[in-house]
Amino acid sequence: MSSDLILSVEVEAPAGTTWLALTDWPRQSEWVLGTTVRVLEGNGRSVGSKIAATTGIAGVGFTDTMEVTAWEPPLRVTMRHLGSFVRGTAAFQVVANGPTRSTFVWAEHLDLPFGLLGRLGWPAVRPAFSLGVHQSMKRFAKFVQDYADYTAGEQ
Repeated sequence: MSSDLILSVEVEAPAGTTWLALTDWPRQSEWVLGTTVRVLEGNGRSVGSKIAATTGIAGVGFTDTMEVTAWEPPLRVTMRHLGSFVRGTAAFQVVANGPTRSTFVWAEHLDLPFGLLGRLGWPAVRPAFSLGVHQSMKRFAKFVQDYADYTAGEQ
């Protein structure tokens, strides 16, 4: 059984800046709750690159290994979850809303683990999972503004 989750957030930055901030994998720990991300294989910005996201609290957690399956800058990146615990696909999309605004869309299509237990437990877990993603996306909107300021200072 699988389950879909699609959330979006408005960002006060151009689509190109939003894309660069989104795909700066090592800095995702600055906005994704309780998660550290690192590139395992490739450059992280091409099909076939592998990325590991370790999520946890107080030493308890898991690592979600993903492979980039589509790379369409500055619009969309899709990934396949490769782990034994997290399986399915994810898509991050950036939609331009004029020259200074954009929307970030995070979509997950998860293959639920643990068979019947996973299917029965998902309705209880989904609200907390959705809240965590929603909070991370709100943090991302703020992160992008700081990211834009930081990258403007590099030029």
